[in-house]
Amino acid sequence: MDEQKYNDLKQQISPPIPYALNLLKAFVVGGIICAIGQAISYFYIIFFDFTEKTAGNPTVATMIFIAMILTGLGLYRKLGQFAGAGSAVPVTGFGNAVISAAIEHKPEGLVLGVGSNMFKLAGSVILFGVTSAFFVTLIKLILVTLGVVQW
Repeated sequence: MDEQKYNDLKQQISPPIPYALNLLKAFVVGGIICAIGQAISYFYIIFFDFTEKTAGNPTVATMIFIAMILTGLGLYRKLGQFAGAGSAVPVTGFGNAVISAAIEHKPEGLVLGVGSNMFKLAGSVILFGVTSAFFVTLIKLILVTLGVVQW
């Protein structure tokens, strides 16, 4: 079978991909996750005297923790199957990546399984996040030193 016949057969057998529906689901679920994060941020501001500037870190930690709990209960996988990138792109996707790798390798033991594989996927996120934060801070420091922007 040549390539053209194979592609024609694949077109006939494969169901059409609902791009618009997938986009809408990702947008709505991602928006709901972000709205929950905003509500948690306001919770920290109102009840714990954080400012808008300082509430970000505990909010991110709380969102990651919630995603980890939902992953452990098997609920985040269902959300990911429904929403696709809408559940993977927010910071909750990071928590899901860490815990799902840990759960997957749990039978191999705590050290060689969970410990060595936990940050396999999330490690690159941490690496590039820290590296990009370093360079952005370095650029800002240079611009502040030159008087281009104010701190």
